Amino acid sequence: MEDKKLIINSLFEAVEGQLAKGDIERTIETPKYAHLGDYAFPCFALAKIFRQSPNNIAKDLSEKIKNDIIEKVEAVGGYVNIFLKQSKISKVVLSSIVDSQSTYGQRKYGKGETITIDFSSPNIAKPFSMGHLRSTVIGNALANIAEKNGYEVVRINHLGDWGTQFGKLIVAYHLWGEKELIEQSPVRELLKIYVKFHDEAEHDDSLNNQARAAFKKLEQGDTESLQLWQWFREASLKEFEQVYALLGIRFDSYTGEAFYNDKMERIVNLLTEKELLEESDGAMVVNLSNIPPCLIKKTDGTTLYATRDLAAALYRHETYKSKKSFYVVGNEQSLHFKQLFRVLDKMGYEWAEELQHIPFGMMLKDGKKMSTRKGKVVLLDEVLTEAIQLAKNNVEEKNPNLKQKEEVAKAVGTGAVIFHDLKNHRMNDIEFSLEEMLNFEGETGPYVQYSYARICSLLRKGQYNSKDSKYEGLSVEAWPIVMQLKEFPDVIVKAFELADPSQIAKYLIELSRAFNKYYAHTRILEDNNAKQAKLTLCASVATVLKEGLSLLGIQAPEEM
Repeated sequence: MEDKKLIINSLFEAVEGQLAKGDIERTIETPKYAHLGDYAFPCFALAKIFRQSPNNIAKDLSEKIKNDIIEKVEAVGGYVNIFLKQSKISKVVLSSIVDSQSTYGQRKYGKGETITIDFSSPNIAKPFSMGHLRSTVIGNALANIAEKNGYEVVRINHLGDWGTQFGKLIVAYHLWGEKELIEQSPVRELLKIYVKFHDEAEHDDSLNNQARAAFKKLEQGDTESLQLWQWFREASLKEFEQVYALLGIRFDSYTGEAFYNDKMERIVNLLTEKELLEESDGAMVVNLSNIPPCLIKKTDGTTLYATRDLAAALYRHETYKSKKSFYVVGNEQSLHFKQLFRVLDKMGYEWAEELQHIPFGMMLKDGKKMSTRKGKVVLLDEVLTEAIQLAKNNVEEKNPNLKQKEEVAKAVGTGAVIFHDLKNHRMNDIEFSLEEMLNFEGETGPYVQYSYARICSLLRKGQYNSKDSKYEGLSVEAWPIVMQLKEFPDVIVKAFELADPSQIAKYLIELSRAFNKYYAHTRILEDNNAKQAKLTLCASVATVLKEGLSLLGIQAPEEM
């Protein structure tokens, strides 16, 4: 925030320009302990420049640094420790939150430019498993964070609605499918016959040949095959939309793989015109330095995954005029995206530099990747249902007279599942554990939600009105909270730059802890001169907690 810039400028003047402002910004620290100040500047790098000991330099600088927002400056062991004027900074931070409300932390970083975010992308006719949760919640959070940073966001669900699995499904449906059962529970029944196909095909390879032939018929536009495919797609999408509704997630586009069937020939023609296609063992490839070639057409002339993604990238750029594009897809696809971006670059598209793969680790079960083929799958809707039920039991026990139990249980249950994923850095693998996910203590979504609900209760009891906000008279115990509230706008930028929603999740845990520590030692509702200032602080924390949870795609109930 502004205070840090002012401190950097003061230090720059004090070192007489011997260190660049950028170097000062990288060097300046936030001390762990309050007695060491609000900012600390180590002087060791200046020892060579000034040919003095760091201790002497620190002492000299401490006498030169001056600013209206600085309370005092101390030289300690080669460090310059800077203490801010707490009342002045508190007023600036809290009044900014009170005035801005939910727009606090809103940035113009994206300048209204468009970013496309490709996320979730489940496979049609397969269940929405816990494995799909990661792309879905990471992508949704990044879309919210991008909007907060000033981008126009296009949310794309690139459905897996084409491919050889449909040949397998069509064969399996003709052999074992029952229309009535599938209509009652589409995805479960389709999964059942899909798993059966794989079990049977292990002993009977002719099934794989039948599946290849069935997919070829589908590709050639066979009416019956297309009708079946359309039915599988619509039935699956209806079920997926129920899960998205529960998670509070929306999309601007559901154009999946099939949408690009008639757009791939253009890619092959463009690659041919640009003389980038080469033959390799009968297949057509684009050779790339230091990584394997990108396969465009197989020996039988059929196009591939990469061709389809090249067509999608071109279509999106032309349709949305996007400045940036994120692909929120698992880490195992890293090579594919390297090839994709390099081919687009070789085709002469400068915008290829703005395409970014956002990889993430796997959701593991007993240390192993979840697999649909083997039926080793944990269904997301079952987990969400169980989480909501557990939250409801918890609410019944703690607050039996709560009016909107169903809504609160839904917000807390789904919030627990989403937060459990997003508090981890996206590159970490996550072991699926209902017990840990639904733990309502510690570093969890419910802990942050409960902190918010507790503050809402205080504000109701204290009859707080933002028009009566006061900023004077806060105790020294409130200062760590003010300093954290001040950081929120910077955390939002950092979360976008690193494409890392865990920055916000971790921040919310720390802010909740700081508030709960303050709550334990302060009589907030005690009638004295500082009561309105304490309630203003509480209201500011509530605003930031609610907005932070919202960025992660989580609701904040006012009562729990």
